[in-house]
Amino acid sequence: MLEKDNSPSLTQKLYRADQVRNNEKRAAEVMGIDMYALMQRAGDAVFKQAMLLLPNSDHYLVLVGIGHNAGDGYIAAVSAANAGKNVKLCAIEPDREVTGDVARARQAWLDIGGKVEHFSEKLLLKADIVIDALLGTGINGTVRNEFADVIDMLNASITPVISVDVPSGLCADTGESLGRCVQADVTVTFIGIKMGLTTGAGKQSCGTLVFEDLGVGKTFASIARSDATALDIKHFRGLAPRPVNSHKGNHGRLLCIGGNKGMSGAIRLTSEAALRSGAGMVKVFAHQDSIVQICGGRPELMVISTGLQEALEWATCVVIGPGLGTDQWAKEIFDTVMDYCQHHPKPIVFDADALNLKAVNTSFVALSDCIITPHSGEAARLLNVAIEDVESNRFNYARQCAQRYDATCVLKGAGSIVDNQKHSWVCRHGNPGMATAGMGDVLAGILGALVAQGLNTDMACQFGVSLHAKAGDLVAQQYGQRGLLASDLFETVRVLINE
Repeated sequence: MLEKDNSPSLTQKLYRADQVRNNEKRAAEVMGIDMYALMQRAGDAVFKQAMLLLPNSDHYLVLVGIGHNAGDGYIAAVSAANAGKNVKLCAIEPDREVTGDVARARQAWLDIGGKVEHFSEKLLLKADIVIDALLGTGINGTVRNEFADVIDMLNASITPVISVDVPSGLCADTGESLGRCVQADVTVTFIGIKMGLTTGAGKQSCGTLVFEDLGVGKTFASIARSDATALDIKHFRGLAPRPVNSHKGNHGRLLCIGGNKGMSGAIRLTSEAALRSGAGMVKVFAHQDSIVQICGGRPELMVISTGLQEALEWATCVVIGPGLGTDQWAKEIFDTVMDYCQHHPKPIVFDADALNLKAVNTSFVALSDCIITPHSGEAARLLNVAIEDVESNRFNYARQCAQRYDATCVLKGAGSIVDNQKHSWVCRHGNPGMATAGMGDVLAGILGALVAQGLNTDMACQFGVSLHAKAGDLVAQQYGQRGLLASDLFETVRVLINE
């Protein structure tokens, strides 16, 4: 029903730092390129991005450490100086000996009359642009004080920063700040895109992410294993055209359960999103006191407060949780649904309060074709860990949620992650304007509608998360991020799902 490009492009594959380090040399050798030539290409690529960011800037400040990406920094400095720029290069430890290709790049800088200076705030104030080549992917543990002080000054400055490969102080695998982390305007990453740049704090820290394969990307991708894939709406070919003789029963019967007393809005958003995503019929089971509010203005919804057993028998897919609450009424409804679905398996999406009830349900039994959609707080409750733990390694905890509950997990947030216990996908789309009430409820409705229309849970999550986030981007692009409402996405979702 939904087609997807099964041969991910270079910019879709995501890697751990060690996967890049362990395979880049072999890829270069296959292409007949030595590692110093790769370093030269990387440094030149960084300078080109600096020119694109600020073409008229004259005063460059290049900051280097002693690792491999310091060599990239030296080459970028050479490229900038050869282009007539006024370049100052500072090393945190100017007298520290460097070896191998880094020493060769340093010598190339010295050979054109360059100097390696101590960093000072005065030099930062004079710079039009900063190239951050302090710390690369090999950092282990917390950033040392001498680097932390410089990173603090960079982050307090208004001078634009381009980071080499990863922002200094960022864990390339998890996106966690290792005590201090550069907040870059642009990050130019090489050979393979590092997983930590795509989600959570890493997505924030890297600014605009630019990928340069340095001419060896295809060979590298054929050698190295990828642990995750980036999701982009353009890589989906969309839902198949409907037959001419279609009727509403052909396109899924979705039951949305929630809407406790005083909490009708969430389930209304979920159910209307499901209609706009193409579900043939949508029925809402809600508290008696919420029926009028849910029905109002959307007569296409069937809304009931009794006959849950019959509604479950009717449904081809269930969404439970938006506005459900955690009181006695909610617990009884939740237990009824769990009992039914354990004996009569059907796809089910757990969202919002259903996740909270799952977290305290000691008699939990896994269900088949199950989707869970936690944000970091809900994931923390599901796994009995701290929110900070989840945010420090979103890939790890998305996988733990999927495994613990035998589900496909959608860990929401900046760079939402889909994990099916075997592989991870990360959404490229989305913006801070979507951090408003009801956005998750809309996503739950989209996912439920796609499953009801026949998509398997993995594909529904991949496409649904991309669809939801891209709709948010398009609406924000037209009207701005502030003031973006969850219901603003409906018309755009409808347009996108019909493309």
